[in-house]
Amino acid sequence: MNCPYAPMEFNKQHIKTSVVACIVDEGDHVLLTRRCVEPFCGQWVMPGGKIDHGEPILAALHREVREEVGLEVHVEGLVDVYEHVGIGPKNDHYVILYYRVHPISFDLQPNGEEVTEARWVPADELHRFFMTPGTRHVLARLFPGSLTDPGQPEDELSERIAANNP
Repeated sequence: MNCPYAPMEFNKQHIKTSVVACIVDEGDHVLLTRRCVEPFCGQWVMPGGKIDHGEPILAALHREVREEVGLEVHVEGLVDVYEHVGIGPKNDHYVILYYRVHPISFDLQPNGEEVTEARWVPADELHRFFMTPGTRHVLARLFPGSLTDPGQPEDELSERIAANNP
């Protein structure tokens, strides 16, 4: 059967789903890494990254932690879900699942391709680090009083839109 209408062409954007490990040791030190890739290059985050198609969520979490810092971890549970909307020149949309985990191994080996540095930071010093809004939001939930929570994702988008339209 021939369709009498011209074919529709469109550029479909996808939501990028990622996992992040909030690695907290017995002394309430959090593992932070400095990103050296976009988005958020130069900011401090926790190890994590994209979930590959067909890859189970927790398998992705373990893989990303091993790839970025060389650690093995035990997953305790989901802390929160955070989204970044309208990021970068392509207006990317990220949905990030943050899991609290504790380390099984401790020999940090930052890979240099995605993170330039990895550091165990006491909870009371977290406020000194330039973090992504999602990182700050989740750590403020884990350590109330240690950080100022930037708010929910819709607040982040509103502030970015306002900043781009003076």
